[in-house]
Amino acid sequence: MAELVTIARPYAEAVFRIALENKALADWSERLSLLSAIATDEQMRSCIGNPELSATQKSALFKSLLGKAPEGGEANLIDVLASNERLAALPEIAGLFEELRAAQEGVKEATIHSAFPIDDAQRKALIEDLEARFKTRLTAEVVVDQSLIGGVKIVVGDQVLDTSVLGKIESLRLALKN
Repeated sequence: MAELVTIARPYAEAVFRIALENKALADWSERLSLLSAIATDEQMRSCIGNPELSATQKSALFKSLLGKAPEGGEANLIDVLASNERLAALPEIAGLFEELRAAQEGVKEATIHSAFPIDDAQRKALIEDLEARFKTRLTAEVVVDQSLIGGVKIVVGDQVLDTSVLGKIESLRLALKN
């Protein structure tokens, strides 16, 4: 998997630079999302891997599935990826692009592990508190993990804030062990 990410990184960075120069980050985000969805389709994956299809045929097929004429550098990206046999890397390119976009916009991704489901009001209040604590805008994904017993465990980048009952029990266990 790391190999595909390594292959995808230069393409993602190039698309990001173009999108940034043209002030079209949101547009490119949508385009890459669509291209990624096409590339992950089971039938399309078999076409991408078919050695009997030329790069031109794969590119034309991809463009035909867009539902509209490719805009801007989108057609060029498809052509380059097809000629270099990199169409399968589109999901990774899209993911890396989103990471670059989030970094540019000052947004970090948080994962909130909770012992119980969190409603929208609780989620909003928690995100506001976390944004003040981490001094950045956050997008959050909530994961219910009943093994926490109670409380929450929050992961933002490489930082972990564990206020769960399980985390406190683990801390107590380590303190008693030493």
